[in-house]
Amino acid sequence: MGSVSLRSVTKIFGTAVRALDDVSLDIVSGELVALLGSSGCGKTTLLRSVAGLETPTDGQILIDGRDITPMPTRRRPIGMVFQSYALFPNMTVRQNVAFPLLARRRGAKRVDERVDELLDLVQLTAQVDRYPNQLSGGQQQRASLARALSASPEVLLLDEPLSALDALVRQQLREEIRRIQQRLKITTLFVTHDQAEAMAIADRVAVMSHGKIEQIASPLELYEAPTTRFSASFVGNRNVLELPIHEGRVRLGGALDVAAPASGSRQAVVFFRPEDVEFSTNGIGHPATVESKIFQGAVTRLHLMVEANPQGGRFYADLPSRQAAALDQGSTVRVYVKPEHVRVFPND
Repeated sequence: MGSVSLRSVTKIFGTAVRALDDVSLDIVSGELVALLGSSGCGKTTLLRSVAGLETPTDGQILIDGRDITPMPTRRRPIGMVFQSYALFPNMTVRQNVAFPLLARRRGAKRVDERVDELLDLVQLTAQVDRYPNQLSGGQQQRASLARALSASPEVLLLDEPLSALDALVRQQLREEIRRIQQRLKITTLFVTHDQAEAMAIADRVAVMSHGKIEQIASPLELYEAPTTRFSASFVGNRNVLELPIHEGRVRLGGALDVAAPASGSRQAVVFFRPEDVEFSTNGIGHPATVESKIFQGAVTRLHLMVEANPQGGRFYADLPSRQAAALDQGSTVRVYVKPEHVRVFPND
């Protein structure tokens, strides 16, 4: 129950703004897919289209094979959680969660049982008689989640639900959302601009840019093997260097040597992560100067400069803090990056 299919969905605002550009996506029942991207990439428009709050200019939206594109929001088998909580301020937590059930004329006993079940699920049993202004931000979002689930929807939609919360509460609540989603096995579409949030919570992540899905993959696959230049730059804390192509190779002295992409470009853009920079004591690699150090607990991030013909390069490398303690500004180390850890794209 609850599979979602988007078939060539396009949304144009006015005459020129193409918010969604021929988007197709299949979400299997019980899966949590995160839509990840910066502001204006189309992720919220896509979510609102599934909710029925926006009407696609073209394309179809199906739930369990049923075309719901022309269906009004109130008839769609969805629950939605907003960034702003959207709780009724004149209702208690219990009344807010009960509202969708009462609107569907469910019996009083069934309503009470369902509300008690959900408030226990989101850990709000002690706050049932409080009003929204008496709750913390995290508690308000828990109440909003319980209300979205009250009518047993087939699909749960979450639009930046954690962005208004502080860092600690945001981390705790994202873990709770994942626990609840897995327990209920409800198909979920989760919109966020926070890559750490998307990677932590999703079965698959769809990276969006300019109204299109650039790549959709598991968090691990997306982190390890981005397939587009945009995905590589947006996901993961990667170093980015523009380097010349010479005789089919891209090199940075002895620090980096990979095959160039098949293109007519004279330059390539290479991406690699700070943790993939290796330090050598046996003469391999290339000398690099430590320009600065940033202590980050278990690891220290080194800002390195490699002087190499025809072009130098600055990048970051992570080193266990106990080893980094012996290095000062101006120290020289030898570094290299294995080819399998480098992603290369033409600099078009």
